[in-house]
Amino acid sequence: MTHRLRTLTAIAATTALAFVSNASGTAPDARAAATADPVPELRPGDLATTPGTTEPPAANILVRRPGRAHGDIFVTPQGMNNATRGPQIMDDRGRPIWFRELPENYFATDLRVQEYQGKKVLTWWEGQATNTGKGTGIGYIADENYRIIATVQTPDVRQVMDLHEFTLTPQGTALIVSYQQKPYDLSQAGGAKDGRVVDSVVQEIDIATGEKLLNWSALEHVPVTDSDLRTPPDGAAPYDFLHVNSVGLDTDGNLLISGNAASTVYKVDRKTGGIIWRLGGRHSDFRLGIGARFQWQHDVRAAGHHTYRIYDNATPNGLQGYESRVAWIRIDPKTRTAELVRQLTHPDKMSTMREGGSQSLPNGNTFVCWAASVPGRISEFSRDGRLIFDATFTNSRDTASYRAYRLDWDGKSLTKPELLTGDAAEGTVRANWNGASDVSRWRLLAGGATGALKPVATADWDGFDTPITVPARARDADRLQVQALDARGHVVGTSAVTPAGADQDG
Repeated sequence: MTHRLRTLTAIAATTALAFVSNASGTAPDARAAATADPVPELRPGDLATTPGTTEPPAANILVRRPGRAHGDIFVTPQGMNNATRGPQIMDDRGRPIWFRELPENYFATDLRVQEYQGKKVLTWWEGQATNTGKGTGIGYIADENYRIIATVQTPDVRQVMDLHEFTLTPQGTALIVSYQQKPYDLSQAGGAKDGRVVDSVVQEIDIATGEKLLNWSALEHVPVTDSDLRTPPDGAAPYDFLHVNSVGLDTDGNLLISGNAASTVYKVDRKTGGIIWRLGGRHSDFRLGIGARFQWQHDVRAAGHHTYRIYDNATPNGLQGYESRVAWIRIDPKTRTAELVRQLTHPDKMSTMREGGSQSLPNGNTFVCWAASVPGRISEFSRDGRLIFDATFTNSRDTASYRAYRLDWDGKSLTKPELLTGDAAEGTVRANWNGASDVSRWRLLAGGATGALKPVATADWDGFDTPITVPARARDADRLQVQALDARGHVVGTSAVTPAGADQDG
C-alpha cells in the first residue's frame, strides 16, 4: 500500500464517523434525531422541483481534459453553518441544471439515477442528520419530470431510514439501513454493563407495498468486540460498533455490507441473512496480500466476478493524514486469499476521514468522490489512471458531498420557464428553468403593449438561471418573453409574457 503519512491529527473516533455538524454545534444522538420534528414529506404526485432563483453551492472546475465519460454530475452538498444545501445536478462545467433547496437543518445524500419498473428514475435520501453520521429521513423516487412516484421508509419506526444507503434492485425493492438504539451489556467490549448500542439494521423493502422482505441485524451476526471503535467512556453515548455505510448486490444477487467501524466487508445471504464470508477486519476469512488491507472503508461495490471496488478511507482509529484511495480487491474462495488488483489515489494525496465513494463509468473510467477531504474533491480518472476531471465546491472547507456520480439524465420540468426582469433597466434579464436538461439556448422576445412579440436576442444556456443581454433597441419594450431552445433549435418551453421592468427576483 502506498499510503504516505502526512501530518497526523488525533481526533476522537466518534468524530471520524461524523457526517456534518448541526447548526448549534451540539452533538445530538440518534435517539434525539429520531424524535425530532418530522421531515417535510413529499408525497407521490408532488413535484420536487422548486424555483431556481436560489443559487446552489458553486463548483470550481480545476481539471477538464478529453476522455471524460458522458453525463452530468450528481451531488448532495452538505454546507456547514446552515449554508444552502440540497440535491443538485450540474454539468461538468459546474453549471447547475437542477437544485432542490432544503429547509434549515435538513440534508440530502446519494442523489443518483437508478431504474424502477423499467424506467430511469431520480433517487435520493432527504432528512435530518446528527454530527455522528446518523440520519432520520425518507427515500424519494422521482420520474423524469421531477414528480415523486414513490417513497421508501422503514416500517419499524416512521422516518428512521438512515442516510447511508438507498439502492434499488431489479426486483422492485430498495436496500436501506436503519440505525436503531438498543440496551446492551457492553462490558465485554470495555463499556458499561447497562450501556446502549446502535444496531445497524439492513432492510430490503418492497417499494410498491412497503413490506419488509429482509431484516438483517448486525447485532445478531457480528460481535461488538469485532469493532475498532472504542466504547464510550461513561456509557452515556450509544456504541455505534459497526456503522454500516453501504449495502449493495454481489454478482450472484447476495448482499455486500460495509461495516465501517470494523473495517470489514460482509457477504450476506440475501434469503437467510447468514454471513457467507468476511473480508478484512479482525476475523477475515481471506488472507490479505500486500496492499489489500483497508480501514474505515465506504461504498463497497461488486466490480466483476470475485472482485470488489472499495473506497478505502485508510484513516486508522480516526487519524487524518493517511492517503485515501479506491482499491480493487480480488478474492479466491478456494485458497482463501485476497489480492490488490489496482488502486487509484489523487495526485494531491486526499485524506478522507469520513464519507466518500467511487463509480465505474461505461467507458472504463472511474469517478471518485473524495467527500470530506480538505479540500473536498470530485474526480474522474481514465482507464490508465490519469486525472482527467477534478472539481471542488468553491467553499471547499465548508462544503462536501457524501457521494457523487456522473450519469446520463434527461430531465423535463413540468413547470414553465420564468423570465426574471429585475435587472432589465441595466440591460439584462434572466431566463430561469430549474430541472430542464435539454435547453441549449434561450431566445428573448419583446414587443409593445399590444401586437406580436418578436425575437430580439439569444443567449447560450449557462445554468438554470441564464442572463440575457437586452439590446438597446428593445429596452423600451412593454412586454418580454423567453423561449427555451434545444440543440436543434426547437422550442421546448415558453415563459409567460411579462411586463418589462417587473421585479420578479423575489
